[in-house]
Amino acid sequence: MSLSSKKDLTAKIMRDKIYSLLLQDKRIDGRDPKSLRPVTIQTNLITKADGSALVAMGGTKILTGIKVEIGSPFPDRPDEGIFTVNAELLPLASTSFEPGPPDERGVELARVVDRSLREGGALDLKKLCLIEGEKVYAIFIDIYVLDYDGNYFDPALISALAALATTKIPRYEVVDGEIRKTDEFSTLEFAALPFTTMIGIIGEKFLVDPQIDEEKALDVSLIIGTDEKGNVISIQKNSPGPIPVNLLDTLLDVAIEKTDEIRKKFLQEVPAKLASERGGGVESRI
Repeated sequence: MSLSSKKDLTAKIMRDKIYSLLLQDKRIDGRDPKSLRPVTIQTNLITKADGSALVAMGGTKILTGIKVEIGSPFPDRPDEGIFTVNAELLPLASTSFEPGPPDERGVELARVVDRSLREGGALDLKKLCLIEGEKVYAIFIDIYVLDYDGNYFDPALISALAALATTKIPRYEVVDGEIRKTDEFSTLEFAALPFTTMIGIIGEKFLVDPQIDEEKALDVSLIIGTDEKGNVISIQKNSPGPIPVNLLDTLLDVAIEKTDEIRKKFLQEVPAKLASERGGGVESRI
């Protein structure tokens, strides 16, 4: 038997095992199909960054650093600040990650986080404008996958939001049409707290937050984003398999339930002065 045939057989055996357990509402790591892995959040770890956070979701660990600069707005949005998201899958995180510029997986991760923040309305970009059409705050969000044990999408967004919550924004004053930096700092204001849940499908069964062996066995997976009002803000299908139509409503309901669970955990872990519930919204300050 060739090496590739052995790998195919091993993958089939693992898929059959995972599916057999799902039929019993069980999983290989002891969770039930709808259970997330434990989440831990640490902030302010990088002294040279304006904000930072390390998030672990099971064995997957994500580090995010934030830098804030003054830049020019986009011509079609002269009164809005800007933010960009970059993601790197470091080779030390997994043997499947290769050195060099971000590959399509890194690009996809950055896009999922960017879309979640943007479509979820996490930041009021108009509040990041200093001089309309001239000077705005530019926020750079750099995400690094340090350890990979399946599903880096959900912890990456948690890490980005936690890092943003701890970001110190230098205050500027406008004098005679020019900006001058002061010695004061402020924190960002969240207009919303969007989160995602990765859901994998095998046959007619599904599971949330797959670990690495489960992720390899999936027929298809979705990353579904929601806001705190229960609105679905994004859906990313990151594998080519079909989605059973009869499961779709259930998957959306589960995504809303699980993202709400993540949101509550986030608000418990991140200091209340940086992110606290207010009338269904989330408040910090800039």
